[in-house]
Amino acid sequence: MRGYKIAMTPPMGPVLIVASHETQSQPAPRTNPRIPRLTPTAPPVGETGAVNETAQLLVSAERPLIQAARAARTPEGMKLVTELAELLQAPVSTSERVNIASNHPLTGNGGPGYQPDVILCLEVGDVSGASRQARARGAKVISITATSLLMKSNLQDQGHYGEADIEMGADAQATLPSLIEACRKLITADRRRAFQDRGAKVAAAHRQAWTRGVEQAQAGWDASPVSLGRMCAELWPLIKNEDWSLVSWDGFIGNWPTRLWTFDKHYQYLGARGAAGIGGGAPSAVGAALANKKHGRLSINIQTDGDLNYGPGVLWTAAHHKIPLLTIMHNNRGYHAELMLIQQQCGLHNRGEDRAHIGTKLWEPNINYAKMAEAYGLYGEGPITDPKDLRAAFQRGIERVKHGEPALIDVVTQPR
Repeated sequence: MRGYKIAMTPPMGPVLIVASHETQSQPAPRTNPRIPRLTPTAPPVGETGAVNETAQLLVSAERPLIQAARAARTPEGMKLVTELAELLQAPVSTSERVNIASNHPLTGNGGPGYQPDVILCLEVGDVSGASRQARARGAKVISITATSLLMKSNLQDQGHYGEADIEMGADAQATLPSLIEACRKLITADRRRAFQDRGAKVAAAHRQAWTRGVEQAQAGWDASPVSLGRMCAELWPLIKNEDWSLVSWDGFIGNWPTRLWTFDKHYQYLGARGAAGIGGGAPSAVGAALANKKHGRLSINIQTDGDLNYGPGVLWTAAHHKIPLLTIMHNNRGYHAELMLIQQQCGLHNRGEDRAHIGTKLWEPNINYAKMAEAYGLYGEGPITDPKDLRAAFQRGIERVKHGEPALIDVVTQPR
C-alpha cells in the first residue's frame, strides 16, 4: 500500500518492492492478514506568500514565458495551464507531456526575438538552462515542482542545479488554481490591454512557426532513405480521426509529430524517458499501449532502431499478451546521436571521421526489423525505402492493430 501511494503521489515515479526470501518462504503469521485502507496523499500546494509573489512578477512582466514539462497529469491540468496562459496572454513552451494543445495560438516560445523577463517553470526537472539565460539578461526564474521535495539523488531526479528567484516545493497542477486566482486579482484594465497586444504577437509567431514546420516537412519529400518529415506527415491523416496516443518520444525524430500533428488530449503523448535513456523506449511504448488497450486507443510507437536493439524481446511480450501497438521503425541504421558527437570530437581533435562509425553504425549487415518482428510473432512489413509505399503500409498496420494485435512497419530513414 505504501509503494502504491508513493507511486501515485506527485511527483510520482517507479517503485520497486522487494520481498525477502524469508517473507516468501515462511508461512504467513496470520491466517487473515488485514489489507490496509488506502488513504491517498493530497499533493502539496504552493505556500500562499510565494504564490502571491509569483503572481505579482507574472502580472507585471512584459514578456513572461511559461515552461511546462510534467505539469498536466490530467485533463484538468491541461485546462489550468491553458487558463493561466490565456489570462496572461503568455506563450507556453511545453515538453514531456501535453500541457496545452499544440495548435493553441499561445503554444511556443513567443517567436524570434522574444526574450522573456520572467520564466515560470512548471514541473521542469532541470531549470539550469533557463536559469543561466535569465541571469545573463537580468530576468527572473520561478520554479514550481514537487521534485524539489525528493531526497534520493542528484542529476537522476532533479537535473543540474539551477538558481531560481522563487522556488516552490509543490505540485504544479495543484498550485495552479490559487496562482490563477492571485493573478486575476492583480490585473488592471491597462495590464489587460498590454496582455492582449502581447497575445496577438505571440499568436502570429505561433502561426508562422506552424507554417514553417509544414514547409520544412516537404524538403526531401521523395528522397530515399525516407525523410522523417514525410514519414510523420503520411501517418497523420490516417490517425487524426482515431482515438490515438503517441507512446514514444519525438526528440530523436526531429520533433516532427509535435510540429505537424494536433495534440489536444493529455494522453496523446507519453513524453521523454528520464536522462534520454537508450533502451527504455520500446519497453515504455509496450507498457503504455497496454494501459491504452482497455480504452480502445490506437497506440503509435515511432521506434528508434538502436533503442530496440537493447531489448528486442519486448516484441515477444507485445505478441504474447496481444497488446495492440503500431510500431514504425525509424531505421537510420545507427546510433546517430552518438555518431554526431564522435564526428564532432574527430573535428575538434583533428582526427579523420573515417572511424567515427565504429560502435555507432548498424550496418554490414543491415538489420531487417520486419523479419525480427515476425520472429517474435508480430505482423512485420518492410524494409520500406520508397516513400510512396508508406501510406499503404501504414494502413495495413493500423488495420492489424485495430483487430487487437501488434504490428511493425520497418522504414529506412534519414538520420534525423
